[in-house]
Amino acid sequence: MNNYIRLQRAFARAGIAVDYRDGVYHITNETAQAQILLPASLPLEEKAVRQLLEFASVRSHGDARGVCKACATPDVHPGAIAPVGSIVATDHDFVIPAAIGTDINCGMRLLTTGHTLQQLAPHKERLVQRLTRSLLDNGRDVPASTAAFRALFDLGPAAFLHEMPRHGLWRDMDHGRLEAELAGCVGLHSFSGAARHAPEAYIGQRHSVFRDPNLGTPGGGNHFVELQVVDEVLDRHAAYRAGLKAGDVAVMIHSGSRDLGFFVGQAWMDRARAEWPAGVRHPASGLYGLSGPLAREYLEAMGVAARYAWANRLVLAELVRKDLEATVGASASRLVVDVPHNVVLAEQGMNIHRKGATPAHDGQFALIPGSMGDSSFLATGLGNPDWLWSCSHGAGRRMRRQETRALRPAAAQGGQPWQCVTLREERRIEEAPSAYKPIGPVISAQEDAGLIQAAVKFRPWITFKA
Repeated sequence: MNNYIRLQRAFARAGIAVDYRDGVYHITNETAQAQILLPASLPLEEKAVRQLLEFASVRSHGDARGVCKACATPDVHPGAIAPVGSIVATDHDFVIPAAIGTDINCGMRLLTTGHTLQQLAPHKERLVQRLTRSLLDNGRDVPASTAAFRALFDLGPAAFLHEMPRHGLWRDMDHGRLEAELAGCVGLHSFSGAARHAPEAYIGQRHSVFRDPNLGTPGGGNHFVELQVVDEVLDRHAAYRAGLKAGDVAVMIHSGSRDLGFFVGQAWMDRARAEWPAGVRHPASGLYGLSGPLAREYLEAMGVAARYAWANRLVLAELVRKDLEATVGASASRLVVDVPHNVVLAEQGMNIHRKGATPAHDGQFALIPGSMGDSSFLATGLGNPDWLWSCSHGAGRRMRRQETRALRPAAAQGGQPWQCVTLREERRIEEAPSAYKPIGPVISAQEDAGLIQAAVKFRPWITFKA
């Protein structure tokens, strides 16, 4: 209680009223209001609160279009512009490019491997060697073409698969399986696109071979490819639907749109600022929205980056499948789900902006990773409108990367049953489990509030970080 009183006083000095009821912080200032789902055991950061209220206050100039509702999940923490773990709903013809930023359609992909830990453990060393080369050491062979990328951006994922060359990684792929797995990709069908929004390198001369240096790479920071073991089945019906049972090894992939997303995201954040009327005072927050035709054009450009992020995760998954087959033979691997957590989706007559938050509509699978030393979860969404049909995208950082420099390497891994494979030793420190919130309270708070039902609990086995 004393901590809560101190918190109220601290926020009051910043002009923010805070009321904590039933595990929810209700925050208000003179221009906006929002709510944050957060157990009392986890800290509430003032910077994240200020960022969330700033986004909740965004309006267009000259009319009433803007944010309808703003909230955040228990993994909330400050971001560069928008707080990670936030969900902002706007009018159907209004968008805020900075609410998504540059890592467009950063998301998660979960595959079964068709193997158990008992089957794979004897081959661990050889598997690690192969995957390290494919995922981290530029050992992949992923030919592409500008025709394929044009098809992806103009027509969609199915056209991309049809246009890809039949050599390199693509030669031995099960293309029927890949086409069938499109149905397991949340939101993918709703992304529009147009090749004119992509960098010239991707759409230049038709049919020219283009070996994209980013396609099939996880990216830095908190992105990863992780082999996980099913530790516990919490909902046997959902686990059966996912094709998972205790002891199975699964593959969880966390990656986004890489340089292409940065190109699109930065261009449209700049465009939103440039569209502010000349001679009119700019908003103090520095946040800008786009209305009408420009909003639609942004969503088209965002869709280009979102489709690319899907392709990137698909290639990462196929690299893992290829190395698994070469190590232990063919398997019955299949996609469980691919989910975005950094996009705008048109839902319920609004544009739902999710910044580090995952769609969690009723019956929909969601993926919530912990850290490379903590559990991850497959959950089923419950479609809670109070939280904009969403849930967290992970545990959330509790320590900024700069602060992790004080940690010792032993704190990152020493003597643990999990392994982090990386070519950059600083990743072991920056991504140490102690830099993240514990996943348990994050999951429990969302179950108690009716956002999700946890279905399968995984423990980390081998994590690959670039």
